[in-house]
Amino acid sequence: MSCEKSLEDRCFENFTDKIFESYKEQNPLTVQEILKNKPKYLTISTLKNCRSFKEDSISTLSSDDVDEAEQLKKHQDHKLSYAKFDSLFHEQFGFYAKQSFNGKEYALAKNELGFWLTKIEDNDAKAYFLGLSFSHYYINEIQTEPMIKNGELQLQGSLVKIIKVGGLPGYDDYSAIDDGKLFRIKLSDLEKDSDKDGYNDIFEESFGLDPYSTDTDSDGIDDFNDLNPLFKSEKNKFTSLFQQILPKYQESVEGNLRKMNYFFTVYDNDCGYFQQIDPEHRTLIVSEDIDQLPYYLQVTDVVNGGVSKIRKTNSDPDQFYISVWGNSSERDYAVKFKNGRWEIKETGGMTI
Repeated sequence: MSCEKSLEDRCFENFTDKIFESYKEQNPLTVQEILKNKPKYLTISTLKNCRSFKEDSISTLSSDDVDEAEQLKKHQDHKLSYAKFDSLFHEQFGFYAKQSFNGKEYALAKNELGFWLTKIEDNDAKAYFLGLSFSHYYINEIQTEPMIKNGELQLQGSLVKIIKVGGLPGYDDYSAIDDGKLFRIKLSDLEKDSDKDGYNDIFEESFGLDPYSTDTDSDGIDDFNDLNPLFKSEKNKFTSLFQQILPKYQESVEGNLRKMNYFFTVYDNDCGYFQQIDPEHRTLIVSEDIDQLPYYLQVTDVVNGGVSKIRKTNSDPDQFYISVWGNSSERDYAVKFKNGRWEIKETGGMTI
């Protein structure tokens, strides 16, 4: 007897069902637990002299004591210093800690998925995912030693935990739990791309893609260019509904999104209809069941969009209600399938 939920259970619910479960905050991992579950390719050692978490994190924040003009100049100088990286990577990362080595230009980078090492060689730009959860690892924005050394990426930082800020729902802050660490990853491990599709193995293993297949979902589009690489896109009335109500980017941004191979919107949704969408920009749809996720996704909150189950009414089989959130907003819709098309009415929403 199978306990797996049916498509009906994974996509629909009655209007009278409980819609939201109360949030349960997870206890942060201890240093021992982080070290026990660290990636095998990562070596961690303790530094005798180091730039502390407190010193580095405070120096990167804007301060009321710093002149506004000075802050602006600092920001402009940073943008100018990383202008080449911004241009070749289409502004999909925040950059810091730049280094030139053996004719290549390197910079640490971060986006909503996590930490990356970016490389420019002869105007060819590539990014390598580190697979280090920002829930557990803090990498200093100011590296006092060369980060590319002896065939390794060597980064100064700390082990940290996320702490919730009272009175500010959804706002996270960090606290160091083991300061002054050196994180080392062999460049050969970092750059390994077994299927040569453009994503390193660490990225594919972290997000559930197949590191040994250029086309995880076997839809004829390689993972690097597939906007929905985990699932085949299909056309039906419910995928059409989702595509009409999902948050949209401004037209000025849309053209750039096609070039942004390392920028994804992540949803956790087990509805087969939602998984079959043909999105307008790169999308990862991961399981709602934490036990089904790769370890990186179990300990790192990268979900930045959501869609509720489709709520049905007993009185009208073609009338549904659905909520969508993302891009710092939430919208509620009443939708009805009539004469072969969806009639969509926004019934409420809020800016988050």
